[in-house]
Amino acid sequence: MKIVHTIKELQAELTILKTQDKKVGLVPTMGALHAGHASLVKRSAKENDVTVVSVFVNPTQFNDKNDLLKYPRTLDADCKLLEANGCSFVFAPSVEEMYPEPDTRTFSFAPLDTVMEGAFRPGHFNGVAQIVSKLFDAVKPHRAYFGEKDFQQVAIIREMVKQLNYDIEIVGCPIIREEDGLALSSRNARLSAEEREIALKISQTLFKSRTFAADHSVNETIRFVEESIAAERGLRLEYFKLVDGNTLQDIEDWADTNYAVGCITVFCGDVRLIDNIKYKEI
Repeated sequence: MKIVHTIKELQAELTILKTQDKKVGLVPTMGALHAGHASLVKRSAKENDVTVVSVFVNPTQFNDKNDLLKYPRTLDADCKLLEANGCSFVFAPSVEEMYPEPDTRTFSFAPLDTVMEGAFRPGHFNGVAQIVSKLFDAVKPHRAYFGEKDFQQVAIIREMVKQLNYDIEIVGCPIIREEDGLALSSRNARLSAEEREIALKISQTLFKSRTFAADHSVNETIRFVEESIAAERGLRLEYFKLVDGNTLQDIEDWADTNYAVGCITVFCGDVRLIDNIKYKEI
């Protein structure tokens, strides 16, 4: 495994490999890696000849400066995990390398980016599109891998690929959870031991709601989730939406779609956690 810090050096390495018809997979990350990221890297290593993992905390997708400052940065530990899971190149650029000048591009993915995270984090997905497109341009991968914990992000990146005519296969990978059900997240490292226990209520509620939904309406299921989270001291619900998994628009009846997904965002203390669960899937 090799660690590179500039686009020029990365492209020089990849150009040689691509002339040998090597397939390249890309796993974009913001570091603070865990088993969820490892699963993406393993899959890329299995499906490609070369795997590039970017480790870059992207400032343009944070609409809260404190959140950016507090985001964990653990490059040494990240590199150990990556090397153990089949990574070929770690691309760890500086902010100046990725943004030598301000990126003024404005993207529109409506209606995908006007709901849920898009509504509560203005500008977030524009920042995601800026950095992911920069990474796609730098690496020119054959495939790129994203975790489905960020369910809305995967849908938006697929739309970006269509809009910008990238010849890249977007591979969505299942949520990886702790044994007790908590969705793995780099933000979990910011939870105290007590908050970690409280945060379990999020996934537990989602699992219970899937059983509940079998003989209850969409609105009843939404109310069940909202009331369950509200009853837990230490949790504050930002939103819970039951949406069509392709359009991300609210559904009113289970018959409205063959792909029903529940997306949730909850504050545990001051740590913002997201999760999702599938109720219906083709």
